[in-house]
Amino acid sequence: MHRLRTTVAILWPITVNQRAQGQSQARRFAAGGPLSTSEPMRNYTASLSAEPFLNGTSCNYVEEMYNAWLENPRSVHKSWDIFFRNANFGAPPGAAYQSPPPLVAPAPGFVDDQLMGGAQPNLEKLVEDHLAVQSLIRAYQVRGHHVAKLDPLGIKAGIDPGPPPSDIITTNDKLAFYGLDESDLGKVFRLPTTTFIGGSESALSLHQIIHRLEMAYCQSIGVEFMFINDLEQCQWIRQKFESPGVMQFTFEEKRTLLARMVRSTRFEEFLQRKWSSEKRFGLEGCESLIPALKTIIDKSSMNGVDSIIMGMPHRGRLNVLANVIRKELDQIFCQFDSKLEAADEGSGDVKYHLGMWHRRINRVTDRNITLSLMANPSHLEAVDPVVQGKTKAEQFYCGDTEGKRVMSILLHGDAAFAGQGVVYETFHLSNLPSYTTHGTIHVVVNNQIGFTTDPRMARSSSYPTDVAKVVNAPIFHVNADDPEAVMYVCNVAAEWRATFHKDVVVDLVCYRRNGHNEMDEPMFTQPLMYKQIKQQKGVLQKYADRLIEEGVVSRQEYEEDIANYDKICEEAHARSKDEKILHIKHWLDSPWPGFFNLDGQPKTMSSPSTGLPEEELRHIGNIASSVPLEDFTIHGGLSRILKGRAAMVDQRVCDWALGEYMAFGSLLKEGTHIRLSGQDVERGTFSHRHHVLHDQNVDKRTCIPMNHIAPNQAPYTVCNSSLSEYGVLGFELGFAMASPNALVLWEAQFGDFHNTAQCIIDQFISPGQTKWVRQNGIVLLLPHGMEGMGPEHSSARPERFLQMCNDDPDTFPIFSAEEFAVRQLYDCNWIIVSCSTPANYFHVLRRQILQPFRKPLIVLTPKSLLRHPEAKSSYDDMLPGTHFQRVIPDSGPVSEKPEEVKRIVFCTGKVYYELTRERRNRGMDYTVAITRIEQLSPFPFDQVKVETDRYPNADLVWCQEEHKNQGFYDYVKPRLRTTVNSTRPVWYAGRGPAAAPATGNKAAHLVELKRFLDTALNLDAFTGPS
Repeated sequence: MHRLRTTVAILWPITVNQRAQGQSQARRFAAGGPLSTSEPMRNYTASLSAEPFLNGTSCNYVEEMYNAWLENPRSVHKSWDIFFRNANFGAPPGAAYQSPPPLVAPAPGFVDDQLMGGAQPNLEKLVEDHLAVQSLIRAYQVRGHHVAKLDPLGIKAGIDPGPPPSDIITTNDKLAFYGLDESDLGKVFRLPTTTFIGGSESALSLHQIIHRLEMAYCQSIGVEFMFINDLEQCQWIRQKFESPGVMQFTFEEKRTLLARMVRSTRFEEFLQRKWSSEKRFGLEGCESLIPALKTIIDKSSMNGVDSIIMGMPHRGRLNVLANVIRKELDQIFCQFDSKLEAADEGSGDVKYHLGMWHRRINRVTDRNITLSLMANPSHLEAVDPVVQGKTKAEQFYCGDTEGKRVMSILLHGDAAFAGQGVVYETFHLSNLPSYTTHGTIHVVVNNQIGFTTDPRMARSSSYPTDVAKVVNAPIFHVNADDPEAVMYVCNVAAEWRATFHKDVVVDLVCYRRNGHNEMDEPMFTQPLMYKQIKQQKGVLQKYADRLIEEGVVSRQEYEEDIANYDKICEEAHARSKDEKILHIKHWLDSPWPGFFNLDGQPKTMSSPSTGLPEEELRHIGNIASSVPLEDFTIHGGLSRILKGRAAMVDQRVCDWALGEYMAFGSLLKEGTHIRLSGQDVERGTFSHRHHVLHDQNVDKRTCIPMNHIAPNQAPYTVCNSSLSEYGVLGFELGFAMASPNALVLWEAQFGDFHNTAQCIIDQFISPGQTKWVRQNGIVLLLPHGMEGMGPEHSSARPERFLQMCNDDPDTFPIFSAEEFAVRQLYDCNWIIVSCSTPANYFHVLRRQILQPFRKPLIVLTPKSLLRHPEAKSSYDDMLPGTHFQRVIPDSGPVSEKPEEVKRIVFCTGKVYYELTRERRNRGMDYTVAITRIEQLSPFPFDQVKVETDRYPNADLVWCQEEHKNQGFYDYVKPRLRTTVNSTRPVWYAGRGPAAAPATGNKAAHLVELKRFLDTALNLDAFTGPS
């Protein structure tokens, strides 16, 4: 209940005196001084006749009545209600009082002029002014951040450059916007339920309202949240920032904050002293990031989180590794020694790209916590979906369905956060059922510049964080030179995530003391900003001076803290000089305990058979052709598909979809989790898969037969993704990092759509192991084939993948026959296959899990072969003892008299069936051998050599349906020549060079097909050198 200091202070408003009081307070408000509500308005020279009933005990009675009226105006008599309303708006007691309505109704036609004339105008004024005050409060909640003191430089280079909003009371004359003036500053208003500025008070004077709103929304913190469409969440935020006295810290908390600032600042200064000419992308200008992250981690640990996965750009990474993840300082310092040799395989990476995994005790909560900082390339924000995928995987494996134990923190730069589209893609995964991580805390290091680009040239939005509004994530802007404000905001962010399990953004508005790197000269492009920066006192010094002045610490204690940390750094530097070798594996961000030997090598170098007993194949086939749930009505067309599957099971054959079902089902039964993700993967782009059945009569009722294979099977996750490649492929890559015991697949809607995810492929999948000693078994399914569908739905661009393979085209590998295949797989950076049979597709999927290490697998999947009558496999090709066939030799008539074969045509994928049809039509089954190379990389030199030796008198032709400058030719030709030691030419049969992957004209497509098939099978087509 609102407590009056005195009833007289409110109910003694003699008009002249009240106006004088209001003007005096308004002058103090305009001068920036505090607005006090404790000063009574009483005029002690007024005669007692002006207040005949405000004496003695009657004053207590009036105060009780007034309190009751404040709580509920209807709880008092109508006459008191009118009196308090009039008195509250400045009427003297005599005018404020109105006679109560008469007991006897007035004569017809008689109107009480006094009642109507006195009370009604005051009531209207009361309503108008209260509405104005409510609008004013809302204005601060919506736009107060525009006038907050966010920029430590005071130039607002990277903040909303527009003029201050007209509805924020920056000067007294703006009161007129609400129909108010300075005389209203002393009036008391009831507060709406949508604000908490009153604390325990339900009414405040106008100048108090404005002052408290300024303290809540216009100081070092700017809050953007009023776009959120959930009232409970808005109220939660209002309470956190509006309640009086919320930003109060104990001396112990302040000392901890200072100690963290010391470590953050002195670490960068130490690196600058020791390696002044080295790039390190230091944190100078945003040293408060370290206590910010540690505050988030501390608060999250208190809320039950025991694992945090982090992603960040290069700026400040070494500081985060040292002071947040707790990487040994000597391991960091030795990275600066250019003379050290790497002990691990691969290229390694620069120090500001490396990751780390560490489990330690959180000193604040005394609980174990695992921290993982993901390695990442220079491609800013590319790591965002990778972090989310790994977080989702860890939540999945520990049964954390609500995100209470595992969470992610993403750090961003201001220019990248606004400019990189993958940020938007990642945000849009945040609330999808199969992708949500139940809330991510985003921390933007907003140094108000992007390399050399000003914010006004780098984005069209007011803030770099505006993209977060698409998912209703609150945005907390904070001046990074106010460490206590930073600490408070980070506490609130961690509480928000724990309470609502939604994303939240902390925008640390700071500056960059040096150039883009320590060698860069920023004065070329931002001279005025950097003149200001050179004059800027460091945040550590400012905060230390403040705490010393407050008596929290002494100058001696502060200097001792600095000396102690400097000593720690010096000792670590001395130890780092003893290091002779760099171990990249010491920087591993995703260890797989128990999967490798202690030295990181595979436990075996043998690959078991990937075949299955026939009864298991039949059991899985029966599941694939049935509906496990009762009273479940499926589409009539799907019923025909399931009947077709059942017929294939009876015939002991499988098509592409059933072969995939066999591989998935068997791995699930063996305990391997499978996750298949991508656009439309539940049904399949070409309506062949149908792994999720939909009840035709009950909305949203679905059935996944794959989860009914066996009682103790692993779960199967199949999920249609958002229409995103970059974000979703990055997510699945991160999911695959968490455990080697899961088959994680991403399928493109069409193969060429992977090019919008090229950054993930180029920077993570292809070089990931060689840069970061981090294996990954992700599978990419890329539909590929020239079907006359036009340039955009034809080629999966295999040439791009093949060009990045690390095998040497000019060297025939020297391995024993028994280990040739597995050694090649172990040495390669990824595996590329183009299967032509369902059985081979079945085997390569199972091999991906059964082999003793993990490599990315790129599968060029078919389109027309999904229903091709000849593209079926017998169970005999999938039984125990069978394996994936890297090369499928011609087993037809040519094998009877190989010396009479005139030509051996090597090919891969769908074109095999077109070649065999044309060969059959031409009657050339005895003169032309057609050999399928199913595994393109690593190239099966050994098995190709067997084929070339088998046909010593045959021409060698590579045939492909892709254009000559695309597809497989440039990769295969030098390797074929190496296989035969350049003793025979290698001819080409296929489409000629072209800029587009395929023609858009069906007739032209057929002409091209006929032409290259004729070339491949015309024995007189080639003369002269290849």
